[in-house]
Amino acid sequence: MAATPPAAAAAAAGGAHSVFVYGSLMADEVVSAILKRIPASSPALLANHHRFNVKDRIYPAILPVESKKVAGKVIMGISDAELIVLDAFEDFEYVRRRVQISLTMVLLKESLALQDTSETMHADTYVWSDAEDPDLYGEWDFEEWKRVHMKDFLTMTLGFMDGLERPEPKTRVETYQSFMHEHEQPESGTQVES
Repeated sequence: MAATPPAAAAAAAGGAHSVFVYGSLMADEVVSAILKRIPASSPALLANHHRFNVKDRIYPAILPVESKKVAGKVIMGISDAELIVLDAFEDFEYVRRRVQISLTMVLLKESLALQDTSETMHADTYVWSDAEDPDLYGEWDFEEWKRVHMKDFLTMTLGFMDGLERPEPKTRVETYQSFMHEHEQPESGTQVES
């Protein structure tokens, strides 16, 4: 008897959602900070989309672009309540869309990595809300982000999650902007004399 494919296993989880992630949410540390757990996941590809850098942001945006692919992963078994938290985290900059992704299995043969993308499934993902945004450029690099920005991004994310418990929580974009502003300003050693 064949093993249950990951997509079928996720669907059997009682209406749970699958979400294709391609940026900061590919880091288990960020997912854990938001969801308080690390859900099952699988490497995946999203066809006909491109992952852009965003001016003055350290996180990416995706938009439909013919003949391009975005490598990421699909996180599975996301509850309705967790999806609401992810929606809040993605804020107004992104729109949740249903897309078809290909699960990727890497096979090693004679030191060559081959990708087989035979299984497809539907998942939610977050697409940049402004398709005409002039601040999108180039291609965002996850490995560079991990080296250079992940620590600060994780601190900001933890602050955002703590803020969700407050009576008047800040949006994720407000949290991000104030966090980045605080960390860009050098501390002043000047004291005011009275």
